[in-house]
Formats: sequence, structure tokens, C-alpha cells
Amino acid sequence: MKSSFFLFFVFLLPLIRAQVPHWGPCPEPAVQPAFNLKQFMGRWFEIAKLPAQFEKGRCIETNFTLTTDSSIRVVSSEILKGEVRKIEGTGVIEDMKNPAKLGISYSYVLPYSPYWILSTDYVNSALVYSCTDVLRLFHVDFAWILSRTRTLPDTTIEKAREVFATNNIDVSRMIASRQQGCDKTF
Repeated sequence: MKSSFFLFFVFLLPLIRAQVPHWGPCPEPAVQPAFNLKQFMGRWFEIAKLPAQFEKGRCIETNFTLTTDSSIRVVSSEILKGEVRKIEGTGVIEDMKNPAKLGISYSYVLPYSPYWILSTDYVNSALVYSCTDVLRLFHVDFAWILSRTRTLPDTTIEKAREVFATNNIDVSRMIASRQQGCDKTF
């Protein structure tokens, strides 16, 4: 038992180091009421994020395409070391009564990760949150400010940070994403 617990943390530690771990279980933020998945579809650019091990490049964007009423194709891309890198995944509405709580997976062998739409106006910006509990002792979370364009006004970004804070999501380590010089490369 001790050895399996040790192995669990040996494999988990590198992932946690790059993320933003916090003590206790995940917060339960309010999500977008009356969320419309069809209106959310399309291209979204990452404006700011909590640091994530799997996002190291610049010009990060995600394109969502509806495949059925409750599932989507997710294609994320970034420029890393001068190359465009893409990854494709699947998203699903996990509970039709609460469609703003999506699950996304980029692998057939991994479970869906939470991808909750906290707020969106569908045409300008969206706030997304993901959190995973580890034995309810601590949690690792991700937060993104997304936009339909590569920039957002500072006032919009500040309001977004306030929404996260109001929902007990610590965004003190949130960083701006690099979205300059992207259109020349894609």
C-alpha cells in the first residue's frame, strides 16, 4: 500500500509542480446560466491563464466544432519553437441539466477533465475553469480568459479576474498569454 501511494505521488509531482496546487477540495464556482453550446462554438484565443505544463508556446487558440447536440471536436494549437503544434480532443456535456459544465479529453485512455464555462457573452469573451481534486487533500486548477480576438481591453481582463476571485479561484499567479505576431505564422 505504501509503495503504491509513493508511486502515485512520484508520477503526479511533475504535473503538480507546473500547475497551481491549493489545499483542500476544488471550489464549486457558479457557471454560465442558460449556456448555449452552439453559440460557444468557433475560434477562441487565450488571453490569460494560470500556468499550465501543457501550454508552453505562444499564439494559443482553440477551435470548437459541434459534432452532436452534446459533443464537440476540440482542436487546440500553439506555436512552440517556431512550429505550429496542434492537438485534437473531444468535449462532451456531462450533465444536460447543466450544459456549461463540459468535460474535455485529448486522449482515449484518459478520463474527461472538467471544462466549466463560468461566463461568456459568446461574441467577445469567455471565462473557463477546470479543477481536479487529489484525494480531497488538495486540488490542481486551471483558469483561462478567452476572447474571439487576440486582445481584450484591460478593463475586461480585470473584470474577469474579479469573477474568478468572487468564486474563490486564486488567480494571483495568472499570466498574460503571448498573442503577438501570430497571424503571420498560421
